[in-house]
Amino acid sequence: MEGGGEALFLDGVGEVTVAVGDDGLSFQPLHQEVSSSCWSSIIMQPKLESKLKFSDVYAVELLEVGPVCEPWNARATVQGKINTEMNRFVIHTVTRPRKRPSPWVPCEYIFGHKDQQTCKTWVEHIKTCINKEQDRPKSLMVFVHPLCGKGRGCKNWETVAPLFERAKVKTKVIVTQRAGHAYDTLASLSDKDLKKFDGVIAVGGDGLFNEILNGLLSTRHTNSYPPTPEGFGYFRNNMKCQEHRNNDLSNSELTGDDANAISGSSNTPDDHEPLLSTTRSTGLDISSSDSSDEPCNGDQVPLVSFPNNWFRLGIIPSGSTDAIVLSTTGERDPVTSALLIILGRRISLDIAQVVRWKSSPSAEVSPTVRYAASFAGESEKYRWMGPARYDFSGTMVFLKHRSYEAKVAFLENGNTHSLTASAENNANGVQTLQYHQNRHQKTICRTNCLICKGTSTSEQNSEDENPDSSRTACETPKWVWSKGRFLSVGAAVISCRNERAPDGLVADAHLSDGFLHLLLIRDCPLPFYLWHLTQFTKKGSDPLSFKFVEHHKTQAFTFISSHDESVWNLDGELLQACEVSVQAFRGLVNLFASGPEKMENTAPRLRNAEAWVASILPPERAGM
Repeated sequence: MEGGGEALFLDGVGEVTVAVGDDGLSFQPLHQEVSSSCWSSIIMQPKLESKLKFSDVYAVELLEVGPVCEPWNARATVQGKINTEMNRFVIHTVTRPRKRPSPWVPCEYIFGHKDQQTCKTWVEHIKTCINKEQDRPKSLMVFVHPLCGKGRGCKNWETVAPLFERAKVKTKVIVTQRAGHAYDTLASLSDKDLKKFDGVIAVGGDGLFNEILNGLLSTRHTNSYPPTPEGFGYFRNNMKCQEHRNNDLSNSELTGDDANAISGSSNTPDDHEPLLSTTRSTGLDISSSDSSDEPCNGDQVPLVSFPNNWFRLGIIPSGSTDAIVLSTTGERDPVTSALLIILGRRISLDIAQVVRWKSSPSAEVSPTVRYAASFAGESEKYRWMGPARYDFSGTMVFLKHRSYEAKVAFLENGNTHSLTASAENNANGVQTLQYHQNRHQKTICRTNCLICKGTSTSEQNSEDENPDSSRTACETPKWVWSKGRFLSVGAAVISCRNERAPDGLVADAHLSDGFLHLLLIRDCPLPFYLWHLTQFTKKGSDPLSFKFVEHHKTQAFTFISSHDESVWNLDGELLQACEVSVQAFRGLVNLFASGPEKMENTAPRLRNAEAWVASILPPERAGM
């Protein structure tokens, strides 16, 4: 079977010679009169290629004896030689339009042969080849949000579930029943049970993904609290957050708003959009059992910790904005995301650790640790409105035009390009920011990004990627203070692309470079603020170039505010906090994704997740 090839019948093409190589199958028509148009002549099929890579094949299976269509032409129609009954097998693979970005489309290659054993031999051989793809998941835990995106969660899972079944990927499906359901399940899951899965999938939006992320990391990521500037005084770098977090959260008595301290929004009507809406928290502290308290002795399962190389997270987009999916794949398409998961694509993703020191100026210091994958910022209070809140809350924030006094200290990046600070240092060795406006060339994160891989940027030759030396951290970073009245304070971990902002909050944010993009919007006249907001909706614009906007690439920052209504939005989860420290962890988790491709469209569009069912499967097999 290796090398020379064997004659088989390919549905819609005719007799072909099939050869097996190291990385896939190749086939050529035996009869030269078969035109190239035959490759696209199969009914309800995308254009077929003459080579199949094993890395793109997700299943192969035997079919019952049935018709194999010959290529369509007028002579065959007259002679009645369109279909031939024979033994068959089908190879399930993916194809994509040549224009990028584009969705991944399931595609079938149906082969036939008169001998049944020949078909069985081919099926077993191809199974052996695709089983060598070691990164593919075998077992997944799936959380389905039934109410997100106007009820798309369950519908989208029903659409893609046959793909997982066909690829022999086991799934344990949990439909969330309440807020915090996914968090509680994962936080209390023993490491032994967690190791039965290759990953966790969120069928929902950014809010459900955040709940899953926090449920996994709450007891399995032990690291220092974020660094803080001199004089701040809380639990300096040598304090381990795990040691204090469990005691502070599990033993504290919650009162007032904190009595409703259940995180997550898995069964709220929709997911939060970090760009244009603002909301208010009812509390976030969750006490959870520590599933990592089993000692690693004898035959016991080793403790699970992050980062690691085997466990991955995934998202089947079903939310209102799906910023994480759009930033990591470029396509807001459930079928594309499902195929990326099944084929085991992998990228690393930075995660922001957020520590709330105090909920209000008069409250006692009580560290609360949360994590965010896309955005962390000071927010407001309209989450209860559901989908309509995006327009309403953005309008209300604009009309109120309310600013507040705050101080922000951030670690200066060694080769920073976004600010010019005064040379004078204060008594604590912290610089005071005066003004910035020196913009830089953007280096856009793409598939196989060399910056995220840690490769020298001088090797990048893409026409839209320019060298960016600022990704290297300074060996002795300095703390820089920015003080005054702000309309908004937040940090993007990734670009946060969405349909309302095609370039995202920060177009050149990378998925795994270890940096946050701190955005400080100073108080300014109302028309200027509106002008700034409208720039996010325009592809290719630069909304961060205004003088009242500060953009700092940093590894950590601390926020201090004196007002009582400061609420932080963490990927849609809300945390009342007046003193917050945030740091980035490079590549803390792995994601089932391939990275964004170069954008050719004006903005991503929501794809019809059910279209492939009608366009790919023959009528008699559509219900399988």
